[in-house]
Amino acid sequence: MLTGELRNKVDKIWETFWTGGITNPLTVIEQFTYLLFIKGLDEVETKNEQEAALLGIDFERIFPEDKQHLRWSKFKNLEATQMYEIVSNEVFPFIKNLHDNKDSAYAKYMGDAIFMIPTPQMLTKIVDGIDNIPMKDRDTKGDLYEYLLSKIATAGTNGQFRTPRHIIKMMVELVKPTPEDIIVDPAAGSAGFLVAAGEYLRKYRSDLFLVQSLKEHFNNDMFYGFDMDRTMLRIGAMNMMLHGIENPNIEYRDSLSEQNKDKDKYTLVLANPPFKGSLDYEAVSSDLLKITKTKKTELLFLALFLRILKTGGRCACIVPDGVLFGSSKAHKDIRKEIVENHKLEAIISMPSGVFKPYAGVSTAIMIFTKTGVGGTDQVWFYDMKADGYSLDDKRTPIEENDIPDIIARFHNREAEKDRKRTEQSFFVPVEEIRENDYDLSINKYKEIEYEEVQYEAPSVILERVEALEKEIMNGLEELKKIIKG
Repeated sequence: MLTGELRNKVDKIWETFWTGGITNPLTVIEQFTYLLFIKGLDEVETKNEQEAALLGIDFERIFPEDKQHLRWSKFKNLEATQMYEIVSNEVFPFIKNLHDNKDSAYAKYMGDAIFMIPTPQMLTKIVDGIDNIPMKDRDTKGDLYEYLLSKIATAGTNGQFRTPRHIIKMMVELVKPTPEDIIVDPAAGSAGFLVAAGEYLRKYRSDLFLVQSLKEHFNNDMFYGFDMDRTMLRIGAMNMMLHGIENPNIEYRDSLSEQNKDKDKYTLVLANPPFKGSLDYEAVSSDLLKITKTKKTELLFLALFLRILKTGGRCACIVPDGVLFGSSKAHKDIRKEIVENHKLEAIISMPSGVFKPYAGVSTAIMIFTKTGVGGTDQVWFYDMKADGYSLDDKRTPIEENDIPDIIARFHNREAEKDRKRTEQSFFVPVEEIRENDYDLSINKYKEIEYEEVQYEAPSVILERVEALEKEIMNGLEELKKIIKG
């Protein structure tokens, strides 16, 4: 998490944008990101220079000899008008055309990027503010970016909203990505899941960077993200590059339409697809409708995950509670498909405050493996009650946090077999799920222990009430005497 001091610095820069007339949060994040990126390029160049000097070798420069004046460290000290001229007329076009590969995510989404800071004075203030933010390590960059994204405080028209970073991190730790995985988020937004998967691999599987083929896979063919909002695509692509993933496959695509031809392609899906969306049948790929004939996006995305995964591929996704117990034919069909024809592993029920202040919807995490031949024998349920933050609109940090327990228990499910239904986690055999019409809501199976409360006899309670009444009357008499004097 960002320190209070860093948050204040970011808030001040945000305020400068706001008072300067740039009030759309997404536009602020975009402009902020461009400048962060420009600063980051200079830091990479400086690091490369130092390493090259130490090793006595040449290196490929980002900034050629005749473009050295475009470096952050060079223009940041210039007078306001001069700086503005260089940044708007030279630096910005330079970063837009940085990648020769016209197919790269970077080139695609920088192509229509526009520099929108209106005055030299405003640019100087923002550059000074960003210059005071220490961003040496990727964690700080990630936290900073996450804090910026948290400023998008409104849900999108189809119910998209930002997935909290600690929930994303938990989901990634539950599925443990491997260096060989091909990871996709078909509703990627700002690419939070893909970034977290990359960070997990850096932390736990850093040996992959010692193998050239795996390193190339990580930078070029491991991460795929699709979205229909070009601004989010641009932010997502830059988010990934700020996290050191060189050439992510971030593309404009309506994942549920016929234009999405992906089939048996990925080994891991991580997603929080839009809820509440309703599409016309004509707009939906026909093979998804074969699995579940519905207009509801949350059900269609589950059908999509099954199609795009390779056999043996895994999925961890967030679904609204209605998916788990909805009684329509489409709801039952998709649940039956996952339970009977694949391997449903876990349902982690989350409290409704997790997505506040964006939405108060109750959700769950669904984890399954595509097998094509069934394999569900028992499903592990967990009733998450706390995620380390208060469940109101403020979402302030608190001590209660089930996340470490969820991860530990999920990875040691052997030890879960004897747990009772009154505990926070337990197994439910597939036969029982079949009998209950494939209902996957935890409340269907959870047992609650009621403590018997022993009350005193009514006559004893009445005596107590009378004694209290006497005491009150005596007190009133005393008070009257005092007042009368």
